[in-house]
Amino acid sequence: MLPDDDIARIAQEIHDCTRCDLYQRASHAVPGSGNPHAEVMLIGEAPSAYDDKRGYPFSGPTGPFLDELLAPAHLHRGEIFLTNILKHWVSEGRSPLPAEIAACAPWLTRQIEAVNPLLICTLGRFALARFFPKGTITALHGQAKIIGGRVVLALYNPAAALHREELRQTVIDDFTHVLPTALAEARRLAAEGKLGRGAANSDDEPPQQMTLF
Repeated sequence: MLPDDDIARIAQEIHDCTRCDLYQRASHAVPGSGNPHAEVMLIGEAPSAYDDKRGYPFSGPTGPFLDELLAPAHLHRGEIFLTNILKHWVSEGRSPLPAEIAACAPWLTRQIEAVNPLLICTLGRFALARFFPKGTITALHGQAKIIGGRVVLALYNPAAALHREELRQTVIDDFTHVLPTALAEARRLAAEGKLGRGAANSDDEPPQQMTLF
């Protein structure tokens, strides 16, 4: 990582980004928000229409629910870093296109390197695919593995619980029980020198439940 490759600089470059066509209809780029040195990074899919107007992620109805979900883990927005796979609103309400994801991918890579979190939580299937390309959110939610010297935990996007009542308790349980366990395990592994760039990488191993990690 270059010395000046920090979150503020990356955010400014994202605001100026024209790598795909999404910027043409967006009111604001939404690089992310939170602690630039956070232990925990949450990665969603794309900014909402609310985020597009306000310039920061999870600013709409999903935001208060996310805050409630973080509380049992003794976390709040000010101490995590929250971002998305895409940095501009997908105005048609459709799924992100592969070319759009590819265009934004370097921004996320640089953000991860700059923040250097112990734990990355993927929220939903598109964020999941970045780290678990062969997995599905239904099968892998609540599971984690070490990728690139960090613990990566697959979770449903909180928005899913607002749109599908049958997922609500699953989302609550994963945030309430699995996320704190994953963070505690990440801290333990870091203290033992098992996380970070020099640590062994288990990319080729299947994800494990944190109780078995």
